[in-house]
Amino acid sequence: MMLYFGIFIVALLTAVALTPVARRLSFRWGLVAEPGGRRQHHGRIPKLGGVPVFLGYLAGIGLVYWLLPPESTGDKIRLQGVVVGTAVMFLGGLLDDRYDLPPVAQFGFQFLGAAIAMWHIIFIERFTNPLPTGVIWNWPVMNLLFTYKEPLVIIWRPLVFVFTLLWVVGMINAVNFLDGLDGLAAGVSAIAFLLFAWHSYRLGQTTVALFPLALAGASLGFLLFNFSPASIFLGTAGAWILGYNLAALSILSPAKLSTALLVMAVPILDVAWQIVARLRRRQHPFQGDRGHLHFRLSDGGLPTRTIVLGYYLVALAFGLVAIWVPNGLWKIGLWLGVITAVILLLLWLSRRPQNN
Repeated sequence: MMLYFGIFIVALLTAVALTPVARRLSFRWGLVAEPGGRRQHHGRIPKLGGVPVFLGYLAGIGLVYWLLPPESTGDKIRLQGVVVGTAVMFLGGLLDDRYDLPPVAQFGFQFLGAAIAMWHIIFIERFTNPLPTGVIWNWPVMNLLFTYKEPLVIIWRPLVFVFTLLWVVGMINAVNFLDGLDGLAAGVSAIAFLLFAWHSYRLGQTTVALFPLALAGASLGFLLFNFSPASIFLGTAGAWILGYNLAALSILSPAKLSTALLVMAVPILDVAWQIVARLRRRQHPFQGDRGHLHFRLSDGGLPTRTIVLGYYLVALAFGLVAIWVPNGLWKIGLWLGVITAVILLLLWLSRRPQNN
């Protein structure tokens, strides 16, 4: 247990120590967010928050590889893929923070990250059907034939790659869109990573649990400076790191996909709603505006801290339900309830004037 605590503290303290350094470098290099547009902050805010998050994560992971023998990592290849993919997301995000890359280049980096994950055997291969039919959805990648006692549903194999790609790229952009209010994306991600670590430990994946724990520590260390009023922003690099790991780590053990879906339920639904709304207005689906739920709530007069803490509470509550409730039908019911509530709220807010 001391190892888990140590990794968390090392990642947290590294992020705390390096965030002021990142702030100074942001000002020196001119990597700052100017007020205006969809962001309505005051003054010039540094946006190199991805640096302390990434280096805090690396400090925690370095401690894992230093203290644990290689043979103890049962998911060694997959975890290596997570680290390599995270580094690619960090570099691509930094380039976007500096040069404001076009969407094609952004998606190029995200597809590369997804390809790295799949190259290291990180696939969405198996779903347990939540309905009481005893059926397993199995999409084997590494073997031509898997044998299970339960009946199998045969799925066209390329769907394994398609669903994994959509999951990784979708989660990256969900976190990136969520990063609109002080402390929102970093805090929700930290909650998700803590739940991932706890869930992995309960399933006996003791080494896998250390990776989300390191990210949770790094996110919380950075959050001390990012919570409202923020003195530094997460930036594209930070958002991509968190989104990529939410996607990749949720694949590495059973049932964590449902945990990720429930923790990120509101942001995922919000992104889907905004993409459809922009397409209907014949706008680019990834054109930034203040149509997202958290922006609309802010424009409606709710304080930033109230909105952010509300998101934290919803993410934590849904994540605990995903872990504690074994009945898949209850999870489906909760998802349907969330979908209904979010759509009704967005419909009501869409009738109010929007600041672009």
